[in-house]
Amino acid sequence: MDLNTVLEVRDARQRVPWRSGDAWLGGGTYLFSEPQPHIRRLVDLGRMGWEPLHRLPDGSLEIAATCTIAQLSRFARTYAAPAAPLFEQCCRAFLASFKIWNMATVGGNLCNGLPAGPMISLTAALDGTALLQAQDGTRRHLKVADFITGAGRKDLAEGELLRSVTLPARSLVCRTAFRQASLYGLGRSGALVIGTLDPLDGSLAMTVTAATVRPFRLWFPVAPDAEELRDTLEWTIADGDWFDDIHGLPAWRRHMTLRLCEEIRRELGREAGQ
Repeated sequence: MDLNTVLEVRDARQRVPWRSGDAWLGGGTYLFSEPQPHIRRLVDLGRMGWEPLHRLPDGSLEIAATCTIAQLSRFARTYAAPAAPLFEQCCRAFLASFKIWNMATVGGNLCNGLPAGPMISLTAALDGTALLQAQDGTRRHLKVADFITGAGRKDLAEGELLRSVTLPARSLVCRTAFRQASLYGLGRSGALVIGTLDPLDGSLAMTVTAATVRPFRLWFPVAPDAEELRDTLEWTIADGDWFDDIHGLPAWRRHMTLRLCEEIRRELGREAGQ
């Protein structure tokens, strides 16, 4: 879609004062999908030259905000980590064409903050930490589960930039389980649950997305029984936290989340010997 209110496109390598009406441009798959009457200038990140994926000395993985879904998928096919299959599962949760895969970015998906954003699901489930950079160069770190504050809302100040997301080495060696539900075939996620089992201490984390307005990551020191899991979900996720749109009513999303969480509990509980 043509954005007929945009008067200028600037290269992000050129430091320019941030002003009202500016927007960061990554892949542009969201920006150009619908009218953006408030935008007057695009600041293009395409030539920043950030390495899409970088393995750090401590075993953690840094994913640049400009990393595309296609790049992430290709990387995961050769990535020798127990959690690697989860990357492809979340990429496939886009249900998008190859055109979108080659343009859409990890950072763009996070900054949209949509409940069904599968990169939010992936990075929140693997306990990812977002690196945010302000206009004056100062940086801060924030857990992805805290970065998304609601449907379409995130903890991002005016002019602040999501630089990357780092997944800790501890999460990458976890055994994972993935469940997704939609109202119809090839439809947008109505509920998406990811479980991670830590082989070092036997702890279990359960991350709920798509069904809720923001990510909920529940951690258990040992795999819970069915009653404990259900009670924790009911206590943690309030009635107003269940998302409501044409892709699923809150009651259905809640029902599917409880069901998918129980499936994951049983799957990963067997792995933990419980």
